[in-house]
Amino acid sequence: MKHTQNRQLDEIFPLCRSIIGSERWSSIATCFAEIPDLESFQQRLIQTGGLPGFLPELARLEWSINETSGGNSDVPLEVDRIRINPTLKLLSLSWKNLTLLLNEGKVVSPPLPEPGEELVLIWKEPGTGKTKIHPASNDDLLALKIVVDNVEPSQIAHESMVAVGLLDAAVDRAVRNGILLAPKSLIKRDTPLFLSEENVSENFLSSYSFTLQWHITQACDLHCKHCYDRSARSPMTLNQGIRILSDLYTFCRDKHVIGGVSFTGGNPLLYPHFTELYRAAAEMGFSLSILGNPCPQEQMEEIIAIQQPSHFQVSLEGLPEHNDFIRGSGHFERVTEVLKMLRKMNIFSMVMLTLTKDNMEQVIPLADLLRNMTDRFHFNRLSMVGEGANLRLPDKREYVAFLESYIEAAERNPIMGLKDNLINIFKYRKGQELFGGCAGYGCGAAFNFLAVLPDGEVHACRKFPSPLGNVFRQGIAEIYDSETAKRYRAGCSECSSCAIRPACGGCLASAYSHGLNIFEEKDPFCFMTN
Repeated sequence: MKHTQNRQLDEIFPLCRSIIGSERWSSIATCFAEIPDLESFQQRLIQTGGLPGFLPELARLEWSINETSGGNSDVPLEVDRIRINPTLKLLSLSWKNLTLLLNEGKVVSPPLPEPGEELVLIWKEPGTGKTKIHPASNDDLLALKIVVDNVEPSQIAHESMVAVGLLDAAVDRAVRNGILLAPKSLIKRDTPLFLSEENVSENFLSSYSFTLQWHITQACDLHCKHCYDRSARSPMTLNQGIRILSDLYTFCRDKHVIGGVSFTGGNPLLYPHFTELYRAAAEMGFSLSILGNPCPQEQMEEIIAIQQPSHFQVSLEGLPEHNDFIRGSGHFERVTEVLKMLRKMNIFSMVMLTLTKDNMEQVIPLADLLRNMTDRFHFNRLSMVGEGANLRLPDKREYVAFLESYIEAAERNPIMGLKDNLINIFKYRKGQELFGGCAGYGCGAAFNFLAVLPDGEVHACRKFPSPLGNVFRQGIAEIYDSETAKRYRAGCSECSSCAIRPACGGCLASAYSHGLNIFEEKDPFCFMTN
């Protein structure tokens, strides 16, 4: 019986036992006829001479960890509002750095414990049930206060004169860490009835984020030969832009997702109020990216002083001669210079290519050329609308062969990203894990993104005419939840029985470019056989 009791003490206080040593630990353990309460055990440590002064507090920490690990409280899989993880303990210790002792072997020369108050959080991680321990940060405490006091972050932001995005970010981090629990995302697809759990990942059916692909201006300093929209549209005022951001903020909160804004155009940097609009989006806590043309370093410095973009994307259409034929003389050189600048400023850079029959053979050589110049290289197939209707696409056989060579080259070149949904066909045939496709969830049209034009017109996808409404006359939620948007989300009926539909769906713009019924007929480049 005594042996069993000692073993239980060993399990509750493994670190205390290690520090004290086996012989002295045995003499302490034999003082108790049964498992002591925490206070009695701490008192015994204090009475035992020659032990480190922090041991009683370390014992309290280990006791709480054991209680949490062995507790019967379960972390609910679903909640209807943001709430505190029911397994969470907030421990106020009178010694600092005790949690670092738990990581011995993982931390090089951890700071020694020292007297001083430290708040420590202990909780079970949602999903895994693993016990997590770390000192409470100011952001953790702020997030907990927001939930305990049941106040809107916007109210605190107004009263404290801080950006609401800072408060939302603290709550989002607490949710990601499992300290807080949040409702599941309402950005989700209906699961086709024929699909089984074995061939559909939940990751493809529900998005934790939503992005507004925002074409804030039609103004552009280029005139590319494949441009899909050179139409004149009413310019957007700054006040209209702020209202769109506010609407997006509400939409994302109501759908329980993290919001992002991808500024594009035209050239978004030519919008006269770009800096003010970018700052407003940053203050609301959105993840920000820019899809634009080369710009001076001074302008980038002004941007990152507000908030560093998640990435800055520029375009190249092939090797120098072909690129400059499409985008204008000297464009290739200007892009390579801006890529050097972005790398120097530690901004993640992306290069996008629009694939045609005429530049397909240049894609892999261009990626090799860019290997040490950019962080990511992608391509999209040409959408044959607007001026792009004057260019050509390869035939299906040529394109499938190209995809195979691209995938092979991507294994050797780390900057080459996988984007075209149809690549998943190769992965499926090889029994490999599927990737997220074009938008992270197969075809993302009207699913995890919407495209908004300067005059407020909303499209399911910017690469082809797919109007859903106008954000100046309707809210984003009304547009997103409309029957028209649902129809675009569902994709074509020919894809509905495909085993990889959630991670694919082909390309609606490709079907449109070939004059097909996008709601019935699949991407003409699809080579899937079920």
